[in-house]
Amino acid sequence: MSRATCARLAALSLVWGSVFLWIKIAGYGFSPVQTVLVRLALGAAVLLAIGYARGFRLPREKAVWGHLTVAALLGNAIPWTLYAEGEIEGSTGVAAVVNGSAPIWTLATALLLGREKRVSGAKAGGALLGLGGTALIASPWNSASAGSGWSILCFVLGSISFGAGFAYTGRFLVDRNIPPLVLAGGQFGAATVLLLLAFPFLGLQGVTWRADSVVSLLVLGVVCTGFAALLNFELILKDGAAVASTVTYLMTVVAVLLGAVVLREPFGRPVWLGAAAVLAATGLLRRGPSPERRTRTAEAADRTSAPPSGRPDSV
Repeated sequence: MSRATCARLAALSLVWGSVFLWIKIAGYGFSPVQTVLVRLALGAAVLLAIGYARGFRLPREKAVWGHLTVAALLGNAIPWTLYAEGEIEGSTGVAAVVNGSAPIWTLATALLLGREKRVSGAKAGGALLGLGGTALIASPWNSASAGSGWSILCFVLGSISFGAGFAYTGRFLVDRNIPPLVLAGGQFGAATVLLLLAFPFLGLQGVTWRADSVVSLLVLGVVCTGFAALLNFELILKDGAAVASTVTYLMTVVAVLLGAVVLREPFGRPVWLGAAAVLAATGLLRRGPSPERRTRTAEAADRTSAPPSGRPDSV
């Protein structure tokens, strides 16, 4: 692995791993809906401005915007708000670990949408292991270190929504030849509109103007949402999806360490065991098809002169 690859991987892991810390600090002054609305608006502004500077334009098809709106609801508006709500009482480290279980729900939703035809033994084992790890983290006897039951519920529901959003995007948007920068910017923009619609009902709480909360919110939107998405695209394009997928493990470690060092959060043994189970499950779920299976698929495609029936699993 080159130095440039290591630098990109480290930078993205640090940025995304710090997201949970910034959410926590922003929550000292802003409500969850306020935090997510500003975060989405800033992230969309960064991506769309850079996209327009590069000559990209937003899609005009109504069907595309319908799918973008659903993806924005499942992948941004709902889960980000739930995580911000959960972190009011919950641990940032636990939020990061539960967030790592999203591939389980991606797999489940992909099966429902017909994008996954069958599940390998490794993926089935990974799903069970991840569910067991999540249950261990949320266990009643572990509430002192994991946070309140409400915060755990918010994290789990947010992770389920994340997984559904990833699967929905893969099923309805990925194969439309839309540049990733436009896809992400459009989705953030659609999610911003959704939060604006919800704001009169859920976002009118009073604001406490604290310097640390304001700075955290700016960092969260501009750096952790906007520029981090660009860095992720660059990592995938230059170093491959396999390298980029390791960010999941590294960012979780960063989030746990930041929570322990900066916020002095407790992290009991059950949470450590649950974290190990979730990370191991993520590794199993992110395994692609074996080289032999890829070869057999390619040979079958050549014989029938037709493309393979589906894309490799991107979870």
